[in-house]
Amino acid sequence: MPSAPIFSTTTKLVLGACIVGSVSLTAGPLAAERSTSAAGESAKTNDVSPSRRIERDGRRKRDTSSDRNIRSIDGSDNNLADPSLGATHTHLRRLVPSAYADGIAEPSGANRLSARAISNRVSAQSESRPNAARASDYLWQWGQFLDHDLDLSDGTNPPESFPIDVPAGDVHFDPAGTGTVQIDLNRTLYDFDTGVSSAAPREQENEITAWIDGSNVYGSDAQRATALRSLDGSGRLKTSEGDFLPYNLEGLPNAGGSGANLFLAGDVRANEQLGLTAMHTLFVREHNRVVAELAANNPRLTGDELYERARARVGGLMQAITYNEFLPLLLGSRRIGSSSGYHPTAAKGISNVFSGASYRFGHSALNETLLRLGADGNSIAEGDLALRDAFFSPQKLIEEGGIDPVLRGLAGQAAQEIDVFVVDSLRNFLFGAPGSGGFDLVSLNIQRGRDHGLPSYNDARIALGLRPRLTFADISSDPEVQARLADAYGDTADIDVWVGGLAEDPQRGAMVGQLISTILTEQFVALRDGDRFWFESVLPRGVVYELNNTSLADVIRRNTNIGSELPDDVFRVPAERTRKRNRKR
Repeated sequence: MPSAPIFSTTTKLVLGACIVGSVSLTAGPLAAERSTSAAGESAKTNDVSPSRRIERDGRRKRDTSSDRNIRSIDGSDNNLADPSLGATHTHLRRLVPSAYADGIAEPSGANRLSARAISNRVSAQSESRPNAARASDYLWQWGQFLDHDLDLSDGTNPPESFPIDVPAGDVHFDPAGTGTVQIDLNRTLYDFDTGVSSAAPREQENEITAWIDGSNVYGSDAQRATALRSLDGSGRLKTSEGDFLPYNLEGLPNAGGSGANLFLAGDVRANEQLGLTAMHTLFVREHNRVVAELAANNPRLTGDELYERARARVGGLMQAITYNEFLPLLLGSRRIGSSSGYHPTAAKGISNVFSGASYRFGHSALNETLLRLGADGNSIAEGDLALRDAFFSPQKLIEEGGIDPVLRGLAGQAAQEIDVFVVDSLRNFLFGAPGSGGFDLVSLNIQRGRDHGLPSYNDARIALGLRPRLTFADISSDPEVQARLADAYGDTADIDVWVGGLAEDPQRGAMVGQLISTILTEQFVALRDGDRFWFESVLPRGVVYELNNTSLADVIRRNTNIGSELPDDVFRVPAERTRKRNRKR
């Protein structure tokens, strides 16, 4: 199979099979030329991971050599009663029951319109819809960075095609009106011991650790973790010239191809778009900053000791930012509550409906443009960057100002409202134009939920103890949203869970509705209370105090040339800047 889709009698536009949350974008072909090694990957690999082009190592190794008092790289041995809980290659758990068409493995939603038809009818966005809370682009950017610390599932092998029918005459994907175009994707990796009977329905697997442990920085397996380290006795992580991420010189699995033209990070998706690459770069720098500080204060520490202590602090910092800044903005200041300490029975792993639907809320929040700002608050000479041009282009970071303009820009623009509407760059031009690498992320989200046998919107609500929504007006107070849902589904009983969750009116003080809030709250409470290595449980009191009083703005300022021009709360756009941008529009 070629790396880019080709049109034939029955046209198939190829999508990667993956779990994506917040704005976890499926990896597609590079806009620039591919490396020789990427171009030479086998057709079998392309079938399994058609747009990611990842050669997955099928062996499931455990980090058995780790000290059980240190967080393992592969997530194992966190829960001593169940050492595999939260480890790599374990099941996504079922918070709500599966709803496979045959009760075993056949996708759900067979009686609904195609995912692309629903995308066109419900999610087409014609104008900018900035959120009323002034949440900045860091809302979705931190959400994506965090998601890549929590879950990843690529395609199953041997491949199982699950195509999305494109409506005849689709202006972007079937302009000739053939009615034969399909967007093809491979079904998700699953445990082959499941999907064999109604007593053992198909269960998808999570390929990375299910903890907030910085695996997106450090890796989820020993090979990748070792490749990222300098191994010179310093405890540092590797960097390339200019203090950027290292290049993938060893040909490890990487979204976009395993050639040396892309950066290497703890997660394979680090090159997907420039904002995400900037975040990865920032936290590698933070690790090396912490190592230098520790070494200065403790000159007798070995390289391994420095590495592990810095890894614990950086993981703790990610936890603190998530629970002190990100979640209060998203869910409301009181929704998660405070920790009462470690509870082994609270550990649960990542839920299927979380990764396959509700945590994908961030796809609605992206803007069409990534701002790139100088210290004066104006766009840099190279200009802002259209989102559709930001995919798999790490050279733009190196050649056009580094990470500083991108990090300033994320703080300087209000994210789009979290709702059913999604910008064209994701809905029609993800990774390129249709026929040249361009896909529809909305279609992927809907189809992936069906692939995973997720129940309908109302069935999910009922399973969580929430009342079903019997009319479209019960879901949303917006007449346009009501009309779009009615046009696509006809009955509230048929709504896909991802669509229905986004359509709900937000709860008071929150940016999402009741269903998404319920699922995210359950997941994030479990991730905190069930983690034996939660930073407040294992780090010294003084370090805990320091981390709880460190903001994402602090991390940015101490690892870049950005100073006081950055607001102290980067998750909210200052009111004055919002007014200025509104006047420009």
